[in-house]
Amino acid sequence: MSREDYEIVIGLEVHAELSTKTKIFCSCPTEFGAEPNTHTCPVCMAMPGALPVLNEKVVEYAVKAGLATNCEIARNSKSDRKNYFYPDLPKSYQISQFDMPLCEKGYVEIEDKNGEKKKIGITRIHIEEDAGKLNHNEFSGGSLVDLNRAGVPLIETVSEPDIRSSKEAENYLRKLKSIFEYIEVSDCKMQEGSFRADVNVSVRKKGTKEFGTRTEMKNMSSFRSIVRAIEYEADRQIDVIEEGGKIEQETLRWDDVSGKTFSMRDKEDAQDYRYFPDPDLVAIRLSDEYIENIKNNLPELPESRKARYMSELGLSEKDSNLLTASKHLSNMFEEASAICGNHKLVANWLLSDISRILNEKEIEADQIPFTAEQLAKMITLIEKGTISSAIAKKVVEELFENPKDPEEIIKEKGWIQISDEGAIKEVVLKIIQANPQSVADFKAGKDKAVGFLVGQAMKETKGKANPQMLNKMFIEELKK
Repeated sequence: MSREDYEIVIGLEVHAELSTKTKIFCSCPTEFGAEPNTHTCPVCMAMPGALPVLNEKVVEYAVKAGLATNCEIARNSKSDRKNYFYPDLPKSYQISQFDMPLCEKGYVEIEDKNGEKKKIGITRIHIEEDAGKLNHNEFSGGSLVDLNRAGVPLIETVSEPDIRSSKEAENYLRKLKSIFEYIEVSDCKMQEGSFRADVNVSVRKKGTKEFGTRTEMKNMSSFRSIVRAIEYEADRQIDVIEEGGKIEQETLRWDDVSGKTFSMRDKEDAQDYRYFPDPDLVAIRLSDEYIENIKNNLPELPESRKARYMSELGLSEKDSNLLTASKHLSNMFEEASAICGNHKLVANWLLSDISRILNEKEIEADQIPFTAEQLAKMITLIEKGTISSAIAKKVVEELFENPKDPEEIIKEKGWIQISDEGAIKEVVLKIIQANPQSVADFKAGKDKAVGFLVGQAMKETKGKANPQMLNKMFIEELKK
């Protein structure tokens, strides 16, 4: 049998760190990047006798996430202890939610691998605390524990096993990340670990109703790695089954360098965690009025913004989809458009050269180093004829490396467009003299010859000549 005879089944558990100012059960700050163990107190370090107090903002953010993903919101909920030992979890248990999560039975809509709309079910969204972090020191042969992250609030979004390909998994994760960014519950900075996923993969023969045995890859925080890991793991499982072997339920580690998965430990089930209600925390009771108030104050969501771009700005569905997939990209589009007044040109640059560079550098839109104001300034320079589109491409490259005023960049680099008629005519005559065959082609009725000559002139001037003036002057000279 070949891979085409099998179906991949994927479920995702997404952990998003919430953008609250303080931790879930104490008043320690949540900022990323502080010196190790400086954002700690007796509560998040689990000192004897220290008691947790639930941060109300965490509940509000979780409810916002639930409403934005079409979940039912529980009026009655509670916190539970999930018991397991890890060296970066000082209590040796994690405060999470077990049988009474805040949000259940939701969905998000994505495009499947064929571009058709598909709903991915959300089993639950619950609140919990993050663990600390182990910093491995290869020189001393040990690990150091940093508890700054211990107690940072998380929401865990558990999908139904509705995902059937690595592309669908990526689309689902991007949609979820986008929603959380729009409603401002998480900054979703994958490079800082504030949006990461546990990836469950199993395979089954097509037409089979029962699920296969799944494996889980923990704490993955790169779309590219997740896609690669799913593809590799599905192929590995199919090979094992085809050779008469049996898939073991286990937790795996994905190695991005070798492109392979490695076994870490047997997979735990719910009974292994010995959940029980946390006796130090009161139950959570939410009124209809509280939930309705959050619902009425939700910010604009990606689907709504996409519809607005299509109806009010006349953008295509494809372009509107791409722009609204990231709140950062969408915000840059709106801000730059408001400054320069040309939304079509802003969209073109964001979706062409800027997106290409993001892909090449393997970074997300929130890591664009320049501002919407700088992008708008560059577009204004194009419209004024100060720089050509060819030069603008160089300016964009430079903005990624050295973000500053585009006008300063073009002055420093000597990239100001040549629009002087005398200088342009001199170049035109030189190119005509050097290309007699193209001149003959034009006179024989081959209009494309002008495009070739303009291209040669742009090379001659290193992209600085005004292309419209070149085109006009070439035609004038060739018709003489």
